[in-house]
Amino acid sequence: MSSHLDSTPYIEVVSAEHRASVDVAVIVAEKITVEMASSLRRMKETLGVPVVLIACEVDRADLLTVVECNVVAVLLRTAATSERIEEAVRTAASGGGVLPSKMLGELLRQVERVQREVLSPRGLHLSGLTPREIDVLRLMSEGLNTAEIAEKLSFSERAVKRVVFEVTRRLNLKNRPHAVAYALRSGVI
Repeated sequence: MSSHLDSTPYIEVVSAEHRASVDVAVIVAEKITVEMASSLRRMKETLGVPVVLIACEVDRADLLTVVECNVVAVLLRTAATSERIEEAVRTAASGGGVLPSKMLGELLRQVERVQREVLSPRGLHLSGLTPREIDVLRLMSEGLNTAEIAEKLSFSERAVKRVVFEVTRRLNLKNRPHAVAYALRSGVI
């Protein structure tokens, strides 16, 4: 593995017939350039697997970009021992993530800023749902019917039905249970 860390950048291309056997991609780069971000996006489209990124530096501005490209673990080269790389790959394969604490803090600040400056003014949550939709889905998950939800939220039954219809249509959900399952998986209820 150390020979890969000496070359910059290093991306191993996996052919289509081997795609099914790839669980995690490991990328070694000096830093995130426009070309590297483009390569990561193409890799996301073709492989769709979690990525472990080993880099000399990752700028604050690049954090959201790498997350959008399926990067779930970032190791700085100075800390990239074979044990840490192996641990990062295992963590990525099991659905987890690894970030240095300063990067994690910065990423959380950026997510909060997106929520505050972009989503909240439009009445949205990170899940893409409005607070009203979240309230309706939460009550549906508790087993309340349309009339009970309308009474609890001081809505008309028609308004509740419209909220459910809009959520299921916009998110391509099949029915009410599917909408509740989506909200549960999204972590909003």
